[in-house]
Amino acid sequence: MKVAVISSSSRIVTGTAVAMIAFAANSVLNRLALSGGHADAASYTGLRLASGAVMLALLLGWRTGWHRRPVGGGIWPAVALFLYAIGFSIANLRLEAGTGALILFAAVQIGMLGWAISQGERPGMLETAGFALAILSLIALLLPGATAPDPGGAALMVVAGLSWAAYTLMGRGSAAPLTDTAGNFIRCLPIGILLVLPGAFFQTISLQGWAYAIASGALASGLGYALWYSVLPALQRSNAAYVQLSVPAIAALGGVLFIAEPIGWRLVICSVGILGGVALALWGAGRRRPAPGGNSPGR
Repeated sequence: MKVAVISSSSRIVTGTAVAMIAFAANSVLNRLALSGGHADAASYTGLRLASGAVMLALLLGWRTGWHRRPVGGGIWPAVALFLYAIGFSIANLRLEAGTGALILFAAVQIGMLGWAISQGERPGMLETAGFALAILSLIALLLPGATAPDPGGAALMVVAGLSWAAYTLMGRGSAAPLTDTAGNFIRCLPIGILLVLPGAFFQTISLQGWAYAIASGALASGLGYALWYSVLPALQRSNAAYVQLSVPAIAALGGVLFIAEPIGWRLVICSVGILGGVALALWGAGRRRPAPGGNSPGR
């Protein structure tokens, strides 16, 4: 019995770590393709969405059977997914992997916290302090200066983050997250194909670009999301939020290792402020309002 518990815990830890690496890999793969001139943003986005849809459809068919099933998800979640994907791709033309992931993550969490407040939730002192620290640190990161990120790229990444926050909120409480995620990707498939066609015709996407986009869509997005959903039921709600704090750091490390991107002191200090502020807010929320069942449908 003890061995079974250890084995199960090891599987959860390993699955969670791999899922976080997959999320961070999306930033690195996008930068490798776009900053290296291997693909244009539209073709890359279309191929990422299309390959993600194919992978999720295959995975869903394998897990639930190949007979005809109604497609889950909805139109508005699919719109939010597309806005996230296209904003993310274009923004990464102008931002380094670590910086982009940090802005994306901050926008997602701030968007979700802001929505909760607008719906009547009243945060406690720790949540308010954490929320304020995260916003002030993000503002400090974006202030003009020699090491400030590109303002246009930062704005697009904020839009991508808010779109992902909306996608997450619309899917929160889903009884069948894999089915709904597959359905949302499948709804994006037609526009994904339309985005890929010009790039394929005018050869604005190389073989390397195709490889990066398919790896991002099929592996980092499709299989990464599926793996994340498989371990979520075993995680406390607060833990599910905390582990995502690791994504910007992993993305920054990937940028250094694979793209030779520098990490400046401004990014380090603002990262500590943003991630620390979000962690403080989540910790405060967990102390003030414990989850009844301890589980969360997650991202």
